[in-house]
Amino acid sequence: MRNKTTLILIVTLAVTLFATSALAQSLKDRMIARKPAVAALLADGAVGENNQGYLEFRGAKKQADVVAAENQDRATVYQAIARKTGTTPDLVGQRRAAQIAETAPSGTWLQKPDGGWYRK
Repeated sequence: MRNKTTLILIVTLAVTLFATSALAQSLKDRMIARKPAVAALLADGAVGENNQGYLEFRGAKKQADVVAAENQDRATVYQAIARKTGTTPDLVGQRRAAQIAETAPSGTWLQKPDGGWYRK
């Protein structure tokens, strides 16, 4: 009985890890595939990087589906990181926003912590 329970636990753990790994890879693949479209939106100023780590419209709502999908995937990533580090998704997003601001290319719209916008 103990061996059967152990085997079931191991199989369940393996399936969970595989599913999580496959899900993470799928998420990563989607974000990589969207990267050129996101970069173009950032470059032309249609969207900016807000202070919560998400894309936000700054002008005409071009490619709203791309922005919504990117923000949804970012939210999923922030939630996973928050669970792993014992913090909140909001704090993860704010920290990511600071990292994005440091590495964003010139011309990208960025939002300051106080809510004001500036162009890098």
